[in-house]
Parts: sequence; C-alpha cells; structure tokens
Amino acid sequence: MSALHIHPELIEQKGTIPFIQNTTLPMKYKRILLKLSGEALLGDKEFGIDSSILAMYAREIKAAVALGIEVAIVIGGGNIFRGVSGVEGGMKDRANADYMGMLATMINAMALQGALENEGVYTRLLSAIKMEQVAEPFVRRRAIRHLEKGRVVILGAGTGNPYFTTDTAASLRAVEIEADVILKGTRVDGIYTADPEKDATATRFDKLSFTEAISRNLKVMDMTAFTLCQENNLPIIVFDMNKAGNLIEVVKGVEVGTLVS
Repeated sequence: MSALHIHPELIEQKGTIPFIQNTTLPMKYKRILLKLSGEALLGDKEFGIDSSILAMYAREIKAAVALGIEVAIVIGGGNIFRGVSGVEGGMKDRANADYMGMLATMINAMALQGALENEGVYTRLLSAIKMEQVAEPFVRRRAIRHLEKGRVVILGAGTGNPYFTTDTAASLRAVEIEADVILKGTRVDGIYTADPEKDATATRFDKLSFTEAISRNLKVMDMTAFTLCQENNLPIIVFDMNKAGNLIEVVKGVEVGTLVS
C-alpha cells in the first residue's frame, strides 16, 4: 500500500478541494484508470447526458484526487453513438461508424472535463485523434507527467483506431501509463452470471480469474481488453459508480464490486 500523498497543485487549491491533513492514511492503489460507460451518463434520459449524474461523478473523482490518487479516465460514447450500433442500423462502413463513436467519446470527455473544473479540479484532456482546438494529442510521457502533477487526465477518442472498443482503449492506456488497476464504473455492483437488469436470477461474483472471465464469456468487457490485462497482470474491478462513496472505498482496498485478476 502507498502512503497518502497530497499533490502540490491540490495544496494551492485548498480553498476549493478539501485539504487532507492526514498524510499516513494508506491507499491500496496510487494510480488508477477509471473506465466510465457512456450509457451510465444517461441517468433517466433516453439520449444525451444527465447533468446530475455528471456532477456526481465529478464529486466522486474530486474526493479521490484530494486523497492523492492519480486519476486517468476513459469514457465511452454509447449515450450518443456507438459504432457497432451504427453498423447494425444500416451503415455499411464500420470504420466510419467507429470514428463517429470516437467523436461521441470526445463530447462526453469534454462534458466531464467541464464538470470536474466546476469542482475546482485541474484536468487535461488528451485525444487519440488530432483535435488541437479542444484537446492535447495523446503522448504517453505527457499523460504520465500530468498525473504526477495531480491533474486528472481524461483520455478521449478510444485508441484512435476503428474496430477497437473503449474497453480495449482503457486496458491499453492503463498499461501505457502504468496504472495499478482498472476501475470499471457501471450501473450495477459487479459482474453477474447474466445481466441483472434483465435476469432476476443472476448471481454476482466477488472474484474471478481472467481465465474464468474469458471462458464464461462474460460481457462486462470485451475479450481483447481482458486478454491485454491478463498479459500485463493488471487487475480490473467492476463496481457501481452510481453509489456515492464507492470510488473511495475501492481505492482504499475495501472489497467493493467484482475483482478480476
């Protein structure tokens, strides 16, 4: 476990971000990759972004940053557009549909950046495709440096390549920035034998190995993402991001959600 560390930039902001005096509070994870689904931003809406959900996420992330946790975020775009759905809806060019999905992730990333900055949190938005007017290009060393300075790094546009999901982007970026864990925030409290929102008999797993998750064909992340994490010994925790305080519990090491390792 790492000892608590308060970033200098947070100390400068102690009027807006809680200044934590206790510098010995143990944290299990020092650097995290938080994966958020675009669908989670829907809230009660059928399309778009629920501002109350966005604000709640910003508060949760702010609390983690105030504890000295280095936070990188990958967010999906399914609340706006998904490439696979576009193809299923009649689009013939899968690559073009996927690029449209990347733009959807950037809309969500910019919205999350705004919500975090409203909370007084320093952020940097990095994009896998060039958008100089709104985001920095993704450069691995630059991303790591931002994290070391206490900035929340939001990673948009997936991997920048078609045919790859944002789950795979999260796994790739987590490995690149040397994150301790991937935290996948969803609307349910872990991984189940079936979709608990559709099947009342579904049962939850507390822990799974990567081999079990792959052999059971569990749909919480795609197989490319699972395999990349397995090859790099990078654990994944799937948890309910919509429950206040859960993110802090996870980084402290409390058993919340489902651990895949």
